[in-house]
Amino acid sequence: MSHLTVQSLRQVMKSLLDSPGFDRVVSKMTVLSASAGKVICEMKVEEEHTNRGGTLHGGLTATLVDVVSTAALMYTERQAPGVSVDMNISYMSAAKIGDEILITAEVLKQGRSLAFANVDLTSKATGKLIAQGRHTKFLGHN
Repeated sequence: MSHLTVQSLRQVMKSLLDSPGFDRVVSKMTVLSASAGKVICEMKVEEEHTNRGGTLHGGLTATLVDVVSTAALMYTERQAPGVSVDMNISYMSAAKIGDEILITAEVLKQGRSLAFANVDLTSKATGKLIAQGRHTKFLGHN
């Protein structure tokens, strides 16, 4: 089990999201739970999160996949954020302003130099899949 507590993960995420950098675009996201290699967050879709069509922006979806899968990777024994090598996102349905979404990231495999994670974005109200992402990260040589 990780030495990182859920509270310390929340603090890490808060410092990341409160930074002046790009990651602040997900500042309204909250960590709900964390266990070894799995993190669940939620976020209410607001106007600032949408595209011209009024639905969750695909670029923000990709950022959510990146940030939450990285948090799940940090919530493992190695606690290494890694560097992105590949990310793939399939968009299945839209989330509109006011919708609450769940972002569930799970580390599928963590080897010596690579880690693989899966991320599901679902509607909190219906459970409907909005998008699914796969993220591969390079962890360095160990």
